Amino acid sequence: MDAIPDPTPSAKKNVFSLTEVQEHTGAYRNYTNLIEKLDVIFTDIAARNQVDIANIDVIGAGVLKAVQEERDSSIGYILGGEVQGHELAKSSVNSAILAALTAQELRLSRPRVLPIITGALLHDAGMLRLPKEILDKQGGLSKEELRQVKAHPVYSYTIISKELLYPGDEGPIALQHHESWDGRGYPRRLSGTDIDIGARIISVADAFEAMVSKKSYREPLAGYQAMKNLLSDNGHRFDPDVIKAFIQTMGIYPIGSVILLSNGAWARVIEVQKDAPLRPAVRVLVSESGTIFRQGEGALVHLLSEKKLFIVRAIEPEEIAQKNA
Repeated sequence: MDAIPDPTPSAKKNVFSLTEVQEHTGAYRNYTNLIEKLDVIFTDIAARNQVDIANIDVIGAGVLKAVQEERDSSIGYILGGEVQGHELAKSSVNSAILAALTAQELRLSRPRVLPIITGALLHDAGMLRLPKEILDKQGGLSKEELRQVKAHPVYSYTIISKELLYPGDEGPIALQHHESWDGRGYPRRLSGTDIDIGARIISVADAFEAMVSKKSYREPLAGYQAMKNLLSDNGHRFDPDVIKAFIQTMGIYPIGSVILLSNGAWARVIEVQKDAPLRPAVRVLVSESGTIFRQGEGALVHLLSEKKLFIVRAIEPEEIAQKNA
């Protein structure tokens, strides 16, 4: 297994890094450790080796600890895209973090949240049972290839319930994560509250994570644009109450987002205001006069109290890359 590279040297050079990883070394190490551990689990599942589910439960507990103790950092790492490689494990950990945050916002109990985290960690495990040529294919899929891809929730359910022998909601959650609120999803065309609440949560978390992650065929979307896409769903794919909870916990401009202020300054969102999603707390990256600040050195601005300032738009990832060049 390839080691995840130490982020510190590149982070020092990259003054527009979304995550300020050098200020959160312990949190970042915990985050990458979760990915590395899950990658080992996925390697064993792919090889059909025996897996001790206690090791998966340790990862799940680590996710819950991360969202409780390192919430802001965890969100920043998801949007920052600092980790390279281990794509399935990374996206699964990210989805689990987002699902846990949403479940907590919905006031679900800890015994209900933990299976949702496990279901999120393993919801795409069925992809490991697809032919490698499909997973590695560049470009569109044939009808038969698409049919095979759409079978992955069933494979995930089999892995979780029949091979790992999880006895609870973990398997059904994974099975249903591609069902749609309007009944047009798969594999069983369930609709509304017939879909497990955990699956409804993971559906939103998984969609957001996919949009803000770099793919071989496209650049990542800014967190703001991903939020706009979720808001435009209008009750087709996603449970509106879950969307509402997701936006309340993440904000219209999620933590880590880089935004343009009305005075021309660039800033990073560092704290979301649930009751005022357009007025987060931000830290200046580039002042209105063009001064570039290193990580954490720019002014902290609370837009809730600075009424004359407002957000003009989100800064796209490619714009950030050009600044860093």
